[in-house]
Amino acid sequence: MSGEQRREAKEDAKAWKLLEKTLTASLQEQRRSRRWGIFFKTLTFVYLFVALLLISPFGRMGAATSVGPHTAVVEVRGVIADQEEASADNLVGALREAFEDENTQGVVLRINSPGGSPVQSGYVYDEIKRLRALHPDIKVYAVITDLGASGAYYIASAADDIYADKASLVGSIGVTAASFGFVDTMEKLGVERRTYTAGEHKAFLDPFQPEKPEEKAFWQQVLNTTHQQFIDSVKAGRGDRLKENPDLFSGLVWSGEQALELGLIDGLSSTSAVARDVIGAEELVDFTRQESPLQRFTRQLGASMGAELATRAGLGGPQLR
Repeated sequence: MSGEQRREAKEDAKAWKLLEKTLTASLQEQRRSRRWGIFFKTLTFVYLFVALLLISPFGRMGAATSVGPHTAVVEVRGVIADQEEASADNLVGALREAFEDENTQGVVLRINSPGGSPVQSGYVYDEIKRLRALHPDIKVYAVITDLGASGAYYIASAADDIYADKASLVGSIGVTAASFGFVDTMEKLGVERRTYTAGEHKAFLDPFQPEKPEEKAFWQQVLNTTHQQFIDSVKAGRGDRLKENPDLFSGLVWSGEQALELGLIDGLSSTSAVARDVIGAEELVDFTRQESPLQRFTRQLGASMGAELATRAGLGGPQLR
């Protein structure tokens, strides 16, 4: 083989190698594209599946269906707050469904809650009043089990009558907003706080800055106003049943037996006893809105941890607790 032929053979080999690399890279790119395509198609399918499941009856696990005359039960459990089980959206929705059921003979709010947001409690209170006026033949009874305090009692006071166990904890008609002060700690650590605001009092709840007397007085006015709204609602709901007592609206909590003497409740009883003896419909149908595991998982994915931490640090709004 001549030199020219050997040179041509080498060039042909290089060309074939280059072509082979190009084809291999092209195949790899196609594989990657297919993988990404499969990934995005799967993601879209999962998204649509979750969305359909959430709007379907199987995803909601919501209201009950009744087959005859019954007492409708709506649970008020845990902290009353937005995005929680005892949120105004859940409670109001359940109450509406309970009232609209043609077989509902009466409604029982079964309460075991320390309270929570005055806004959420106020929403539920107002809705109970509205539904009572819209359906005067359906009575609402609040039954406190272990605890019916603060915002939970706020809601209960909208009912026609309130019942509890003799050992239940009832009351706590007050408002709280707690925080911490880290000013001395910052000084000991040699840490300087730098806060930039537009507005003279924008950072007045900052726990890393000293309290100002005028800002403390202002915040106390906010709490006092919220407290008075709470008191006015309880008085409107309970009326002349409340007894004169200087500590009634002080934030103290009483046993069910003491609460009965103070007019905070109307009797000592349980949900089943109220359904049987007061409403006259022994069968209980639970209208409480409950999250499915899927809803709980998706909500927790987007849960606002920062908002919760701010509330615990006192940077949130007043609490009826």
